Amino acid sequence: MASWAALSPSIVEYFEGEDSYRCGYCKNESGSRSNGMWAHSMTVQDYQDLIDRGWRRSGKYVYKPVMNQTCCPQYTIRCRPLQFQPSKSHKKVLKKMLKFLAKGEISKGNCEDEPMEPTMEETVAGDFALINKLDIQCDLKTLSDDLKESFESEEKKKGKSPKKEESKGLIQSQHIEEKLGSGEPSHTIKMHMAPKPGKGADLSKPPCRKAKEIRKERKRLKLMQQNPAGELEGFQAHGEPPSLFPPKANKSNQPKSLEDLIFESLPENASHKLEVRVVRSSPPSSQFKATFQESYQVYKRYQMVIHKDPPDKPTVSQAENPPHGPDCGYGSFHQQYWLDGRIIAVGVIDILPYCVSSVYLYYDPDYSFLSLGVYSALREIGFTRQLHQKTSQLSYYYMGFYIHSCPKMKYKGQYRPSDLLCPETYVWVPIEQCLSSLDNSKYCRFNQDPEAVDEGRSKEPDRLQVFHKKAIMPYGIYKKQQKDPREEAAVLQYAGLVGQACSERMLLLRN
Repeated sequence: MASWAALSPSIVEYFEGEDSYRCGYCKNESGSRSNGMWAHSMTVQDYQDLIDRGWRRSGKYVYKPVMNQTCCPQYTIRCRPLQFQPSKSHKKVLKKMLKFLAKGEISKGNCEDEPMEPTMEETVAGDFALINKLDIQCDLKTLSDDLKESFESEEKKKGKSPKKEESKGLIQSQHIEEKLGSGEPSHTIKMHMAPKPGKGADLSKPPCRKAKEIRKERKRLKLMQQNPAGELEGFQAHGEPPSLFPPKANKSNQPKSLEDLIFESLPENASHKLEVRVVRSSPPSSQFKATFQESYQVYKRYQMVIHKDPPDKPTVSQAENPPHGPDCGYGSFHQQYWLDGRIIAVGVIDILPYCVSSVYLYYDPDYSFLSLGVYSALREIGFTRQLHQKTSQLSYYYMGFYIHSCPKMKYKGQYRPSDLLCPETYVWVPIEQCLSSLDNSKYCRFNQDPEAVDEGRSKEPDRLQVFHKKAIMPYGIYKKQQKDPREEAAVLQYAGLVGQACSERMLLLRN
């Protein structure tokens, strides 16, 4: 019989109206405006579709800025890693890290003045005021049981078996696994494997490659060019995809790739060793549990030193492992940066069907001189390219929000090529075509076609799925039971913000 976990959809609780709170960018006490909902569970496909409509998560709270009203409009930005070439400032950061690893050299410059250094205000500090206003209690186990009971009851009425109808009916879910918690083990992807006992391998070096391997690699690259959508083999030894290291031939005529710069050879007697591990954070893997306290101490110190905030444990999303997805599966992960055997930074990322989405980064303030914000972003771009080798449709790196009106948040526009999301039609527009308009106005419609509309807009609100009193029903049936006119306004507002596809897949929890 099909497991319940494989059938579990997203369950969201929408907060009607708009919330005003203190802006983390311009410091306006009530100028930041957004719509929001609480995700009791969320599939990766639904979250992918939501961020492609301008939504963003902070823990389990998912919010969408009211773009034409908020004081600092926040435009979703994505980088195209497959065409990405590091800029001079990016190369400077990578070289600084290599010098530190090789010789222990520490940059003498004032790191706080570096224009590319990101801050946590976007995803954590700027949202603390908003999140702390929520006081939501929900028994997830009871909610799950109620939903399961409702679903099975619905199937019995139809005379169908849940196993046979796994991909049909009102609740559809492809390759979806755990939504409300699981004890399943996770994968760990290491950018460099630890040396075997008795071997003096350098953790910071790329794997040694023989002439035969280079010939195979050239053949593989040729095949990739002939069939770019073809599926490649998974991660090889040392955790590196085979095609990310181009042959050394004619290297002098080509600029160094991102991978060349990241994995440049270090001397045998290097001063430091850096290792990057990717561990699943939800459901928590054994590796995540084993390193949680160390990781949390880094987060706590980061919050206290950098942001002067009280520490708050990061929250995480759900996990899914479809057969044709990346080896590590989809969901929420921590990318841990281990320096000489201890964690100095953690990048929180979501791996989604079409992208790696950067959630936030925290690091040990003692290592601010390494520009870890920039360095981690470059590693995440490289990681996206790596995942693309196994899962060809996963080809974008989402950097959260681009805020043109906030000088310290414009650094994201330097990761090129990149696109901004039109806040009205939800199509992607190259950032170069948007900047002149943003110089003239904080809020802009990037789509230049005046006739273009939101193709994913809610067209049939009666098909929206509602979860009410242990029952799942279309909104067309639910609204006949309601007499409060405010209820219809709230549901229609929600439908317009999430779009038709998500409104039919996600369950809107109504009390």
